[in-house]
Amino acid sequence: MSDETVKTYRDYDQGKVRTIQEYVPGKQVTLLHVIAQPVDEVYDKLGLSHDGAIGILTLTPGETAIIAGDIATKSGEVRIGFLDRFTGALVITGDVASVTSSLKAIIDYFENVLGYAPAPLTKS
Repeated sequence: MSDETVKTYRDYDQGKVRTIQEYVPGKQVTLLHVIAQPVDEVYDKLGLSHDGAIGILTLTPGETAIIAGDIATKSGEVRIGFLDRFTGALVITGDVASVTSSLKAIIDYFENVLGYAPAPLTKS
């Protein structure tokens, strides 16, 4: 179960919809996924170089994405494609083995050192 609650409010006078993400305190890896062979459109939409596999991970609290990015780059031949300390999102790129290895190193550290609830590593 995610620590994130999403609420949608409608302002009827303005006809606008506003979505607010609220985080409940907790330590969790909510998504851990490898896209082994992304199509070109995925790279283009993300603004990434066409560079092998893409690894995606989200964490709460969001600031821990900084730690995950550090572990990723020190544990494999990967590059950071995107890191957001506010949403806890991290995207890494590299060959499939390096991306997978880096994500495994991240989950190992977060689970065994920081006491995080892990997510399963998935692959497509």
